[in-house]
Amino acid sequence: MSRRFYKFKLLLDENMPPRHRFPRLNSRFNIKHIRDDLNQIGLKDPSVYSLARKQNRLIITFNGNDFRKIVSQSTRAGVINISANLSYEQIDTKLTSLLIKSSQNALFGRFTDLTGESEL
Repeated sequence: MSRRFYKFKLLLDENMPPRHRFPRLNSRFNIKHIRDDLNQIGLKDPSVYSLARKQNRLIITFNGNDFRKIVSQSTRAGVINISANLSYEQIDTKLTSLLIKSSQNALFGRFTDLTGESEL
């Protein structure tokens, strides 16, 4: 029996490019950009995490280490730290692959690194 696809809800941190840069993600998942879609600028990381928790979203960010100490506070949010060495196309491909392969609860309450060092 195959695992049922889960449509993750994602929150792109302010430091991430606009969501239109990730066409694969946009076609498969519910994505909001904290700055461009929610008009939230300059929020501190605990506030971003609180917003993600309220909306059951995974935070996608380039500065994940700032979230590392708070990510385990809830199983209603999670953090995926993106390597700055990846191109937008690589981020789109690798992140889509990770999310498609992950079960509903696999990434919530966790800190996940997405790097260019190995294939998913």
